[in-house]
Amino acid sequence: MGSRTHQFAAVAFEENLALRELLPHYPGARAGVREMQVQCDGGEMFLYPFGAIVFHDVPAERRDAELARLHKLRPGLTTQVVRESFTVREEPGAEVDIVSGTLVVDRFGPTRAAVVGLIVAQSAAMEYYERIVADLFARTTALVDPLEKSGSVPLQTRRLHQFIGQAIGTRSEVINVLTLLDKPDATWDDPALDRIYDDLRAEFDLVDRYGTLTQKLEGVQDALELVLDVARDRRMWLLELTIGLLIVFEVLLELLRRV
Repeated sequence: MGSRTHQFAAVAFEENLALRELLPHYPGARAGVREMQVQCDGGEMFLYPFGAIVFHDVPAERRDAELARLHKLRPGLTTQVVRESFTVREEPGAEVDIVSGTLVVDRFGPTRAAVVGLIVAQSAAMEYYERIVADLFARTTALVDPLEKSGSVPLQTRRLHQFIGQAIGTRSEVINVLTLLDKPDATWDDPALDRIYDDLRAEFDLVDRYGTLTQKLEGVQDALELVLDVARDRRMWLLELTIGLLIVFEVLLELLRRV
């Protein structure tokens, strides 16, 4: 048996996917804890609940058709998506290795394909969250700048509350997506698969990217809470000033009555 090349193409959406709701629309699909697997045109498609799809050896035309089908089954999916691709080369007798961005393996079965699909899906989802966090970081900087320049912030706190909620929600989603960093059970029974998993995780730099994301989100949350505290202190100062002025006003009225 000669060498063979396998192509993986991932698409990540903003929205999550409810696999249980989609399962009845894909006869013959296999649903697991982490993904739903669908056979198509000699290849396969993996659907993940965190909003990612990975095509393994599926022609471009069929990929487009499946994406169009998914948009009908799941109305409201964003058209702005993140795409990721990866190549696996199967060479009998070869040692597991990554050469010039391509994973080289001696054999490539369904279990290994599922692990590769998971990592590629994670990377695509990670890039999506990296874009969101970059936007949050930029918006946070815009809020902190007035505090640095004038020592004050706007009195309105409702938008700050909403912003903090968005940052916390994004952090929770990132954590949920990357609980996938826990090794699949299959890796414990296959040392080569365990190495494939570790090598791919390193190739896509998932651990460091995850660490950077969580640090940025923590920084955003801390900065927003600081701005919120300053805004609250300013409102409290204005409230105390107003109460003081009212007391002075009442004293003056009382004095006028006695005159």
